[in-house]
Amino acid sequence: MSDDILVEVRDLKVHFPIRRGVIFDRTVGHVKAVDGVDLRIPRGKTYGLVGESGCGKSTLGRALLQLNPPTSGEVSFDGVELTTLPAGKLRTMRRRMQMIFQDPMSSLDPRQNVESILTEGLQTHGIGTDRDDRRRIIGETLDKVGLPRWALSRYPHEFSGGQRQRIGIARALVLGPELIVADEPVSALDVSIQAQVVNLLDELQETLGLTYLVIAHDLAVVRHISDTVGVMYLGALVEEAPADRLYNEPLHPYTRALMSAVPVPDPDVEDRRERILLSGDLPSPANPPSGCRFHTRCPWAQPTRCADERPVLRDIGGSRVACHFAEPIASGELRPHQVKTQLTRPAGEGEEPHSVSAPSEPGSYV
Repeated sequence: MSDDILVEVRDLKVHFPIRRGVIFDRTVGHVKAVDGVDLRIPRGKTYGLVGESGCGKSTLGRALLQLNPPTSGEVSFDGVELTTLPAGKLRTMRRRMQMIFQDPMSSLDPRQNVESILTEGLQTHGIGTDRDDRRRIIGETLDKVGLPRWALSRYPHEFSGGQRQRIGIARALVLGPELIVADEPVSALDVSIQAQVVNLLDELQETLGLTYLVIAHDLAVVRHISDTVGVMYLGALVEEAPADRLYNEPLHPYTRALMSAVPVPDPDVEDRRERILLSGDLPSPANPPSGCRFHTRCPWAQPTRCADERPVLRDIGGSRVACHFAEPIASGELRPHQVKTQLTRPAGEGEEPHSVSAPSEPGSYV
């Protein structure tokens, strides 16, 4: 990984308070959407962030841009600590950091035409000497994203989904940013349009030297576009590795389960390969399990350590993995077992929440 780090995140936490009461509003708990994330993104590279819905991917992306204020932790952008910046300086810094939102229709103002949408950011940051200069910048940006100049007078509802996403990309590009956080940039598009948008992002990175944080749950898209991939589960990173290594040699049990869900186009290989089916649903981030967050669904969970000690990311052969037993799992020394799904009593109903425990019978090691 390059030493020229553009973005560095250290122990980032974003907790949302749970409030109850009609007359006296009181905080009864917190939703731990992001809970202790560390990552680094080199300049000019793409970091892919994957995980199932509700794991905190989008919240992490928004917290990186300070759209959701972090509860604690540090976010450094090009050596500048963002969490302590005054509002005025943070507003100026945001010219260098932009976001592509998930739904192109809801993220564009239906009452503004394309020219007005793209001009708004230029006026806010004082870019362009006059209207003609701003129109020149906007026209050049439309050329980069493959939209015609006549689109300037049209409104969002007059475009297709792929064209609206290109407008969203143009809005991010028009300020000349260095970092773009792309939150599910192709999930709302059909497959053929997805390929066009992904290829467009690749071309823009090559020509403009952009740095991307791409948030997605489409594993094929992430592999195609990313240099490094991080896997999130319940608000925390569980594995981080170069894209090819992660897809070919996943080490964390959750990553192995994700990779086993990716279909293989060869029917003979598809019939023979191992499938890992996870039991139960994602636990509530308002009351996460103790110890390893994944131990309630993990086929390799053990009676010791997994339920008591939260693993930290550690280097294993070029990957960073948060698992106590990553090496014996990879070597086959530790065999999977069946996980029994059990109902969980919500916290606050007279009993501590129940966690599905590891098997009590010995012999998990061979």
